[in-house]
Amino acid sequence: MRMCSRSQARSRLGFEPVRDLFARVVVPLAGPQTPGSWLAGRRLMAIDGTVLDLADTSANAEFFGRPASSRGEHAAFPQARLVALAECGTHAILDAEIGPCSTSEIALSRGLAGRFKPGMLVLADRGFYGFPLWQHAADTGADLLWRAKGNAVLPVLERHQDGSFRSELIAADDKRARSDVIAVRVIEYGIDDQGRPGAKDTRYRLITTILDPAQAPADELAAIYAQRWEIESIFDELKTHQRGPRTVLRSKSPDLVLQEIWGHLCCHYAIRCLMA
Repeated sequence: MRMCSRSQARSRLGFEPVRDLFARVVVPLAGPQTPGSWLAGRRLMAIDGTVLDLADTSANAEFFGRPASSRGEHAAFPQARLVALAECGTHAILDAEIGPCSTSEIALSRGLAGRFKPGMLVLADRGFYGFPLWQHAADTGADLLWRAKGNAVLPVLERHQDGSFRSELIAADDKRARSDVIAVRVIEYGIDDQGRPGAKDTRYRLITTILDPAQAPADELAAIYAQRWEIESIFDELKTHQRGPRTVLRSKSPDLVLQEIWGHLCCHYAIRCLMA
């Protein structure tokens, strides 16, 4: 009997079993005493996206695409886009969506946001701000704390004693009819960061589904938003420390690329389990 090569065995397996293994085994790792993991009884989570360089093959380029460079040319490598949901306190990635680099983070995050769960407090940067995605995520019963874009219209409807205020999000295509309105609470603050040139007195506006200031005062929400940056460290662990700096994924076909990425996610979760 001829022994098949490792690549042939990988091809026969496909990516679905590795993806399904990840979905089956991952569970939250933070316990009640895990630092940086909780606010007002809610599990701190963060959502964000990154890209991964792929082997330069015509199959990968056709499926995943190449981003344009600053000179208007195409980048040297095809890229896959990864959007992940991670636990801030333990760095465990609990869910993910993978697609071509031509697919936006917002588009990939729609499937991810629909799988949020009650008891979560999900943090996100202003790139995710928008009525449809916010509504989709809030409908799951999870709480949200996202940074709003600078041009977001957030009227002051009621000012609270902690400095936050009640406001509302209105569907952009129906402002006159006002048939689609979501109540939110807004927290405004500034950060005077002397260590970042040009970033002195940076202004932040956060919106949250936690409408009662007694549950989570404005200063606590402003402080806890810094936990969103934990997911940047998670991507660094996945892309630099686990794979090696500037390492290109080796798989030469889209199916094997997906298998390889899900394999890396399984490996990262196993490491975080041991560390937790």
